Amino acid sequence: MPLNVPGLLVPFQLLFSPRLVLPNVIKDIRHIDFAALYQAGYRGAIFDKDNCLARPHKDTIVPEIQDAWQECRKTFGEGNVLIVSNSAGTYLDPGQIQCESVTHNIGVPVLRHKSFKPAYSCITAIRGYFSSLHFPIRDEELVIIGDRVFTDVVMANRMRQRKESQGLVKMALNRGYEDEGGRGREKDTASGGPRGPLAVWTTDVWEKENMALRWCEKRLVDVVRRWTREKDEESQSQFVREPAQHSVSGNWGTAGLFGRLRKS
Repeated sequence: MPLNVPGLLVPFQLLFSPRLVLPNVIKDIRHIDFAALYQAGYRGAIFDKDNCLARPHKDTIVPEIQDAWQECRKTFGEGNVLIVSNSAGTYLDPGQIQCESVTHNIGVPVLRHKSFKPAYSCITAIRGYFSSLHFPIRDEELVIIGDRVFTDVVMANRMRQRKESQGLVKMALNRGYEDEGGRGREKDTASGGPRGPLAVWTTDVWEKENMALRWCEKRLVDVVRRWTREKDEESQSQFVREPAQHSVSGNWGTAGLFGRLRKS
């Protein structure tokens, strides 16, 4: 895998914006209540592929999460679920062969983009996709789900930070101006609508890969959470559920690695 320069630059940005690495944490997508997300106003979902939906270098959904995946697609609807990968759909995918294979096997479109997550140019490509839909989806209506902090989580929080800064400017310019026609979705968002993009970090992996780096990401999240004394602005427990089966053969949790490293 070539060097992911946007990901390598993330630690420098953390000096100024440490909350970029703070996610909502689950084991895997079976713990997500997609119906509750939709009821809360979320209209689209972005997924990483490797070790979130599929095993690394495989183009088929992991059987254990098949039911949850079908529920997600049914809840958000055709075209509103997108895979954004740092392999399929990038320049590492000659002729977009893997992109087509993933779309065929997993059943949702794969974003074609030139820069690795969490690059701002990748964010621009994501916005272009969702704004082109028949019913466009805004940043704050998105859920971004992946197994890597420096790519998936940081990308979601970058989108959210930029949107919040734009919202503050717009609020200052439009304060005191309201009419019946101008109370659309923006006002709904400010008064209890979705506050995304919602960053969701899946900590269990389907195949061991870059486990030392994952351990570092976990430690960093713990440090930043303690340092900032971060508390969720909105309760996310409503979006989490307990699946019927937790333990899965071949499903590697990061906690096991942490325990082994501490003993060594």
